[in-house]
Amino acid sequence: MVSYRSEVVSICRALFRARRHQYPHYNLREYTKRRTLDGFRMNKKLTDQSKVNEAYAEAKAQLVVLERSVKLYSLYPPKTKNIMEF
Repeated sequence: MVSYRSEVVSICRALFRARRHQYPHYNLREYTKRRTLDGFRMNKKLTDQSKVNEAYAEAKAQLVVLERSVKLYSLYPPKTKNIMEF
């Protein structure tokens, strides 16, 4: 059960930290940034505790997916750089 604002802020920071430090590819970094911001903006006015818990669980699930995709991406990096990375 999520009842503290600090837990929500920590999951948001974890998502941004993972995006910033682990993705070498511009498109993946920007995609995760957009997804994180959109998700937290969409749910910032939630007051019902069950809805807050659902949103928190969804954010934790997204963090797990993000960490899994980082591992997969490190196994198969792109052969060329994006134009934004030069």
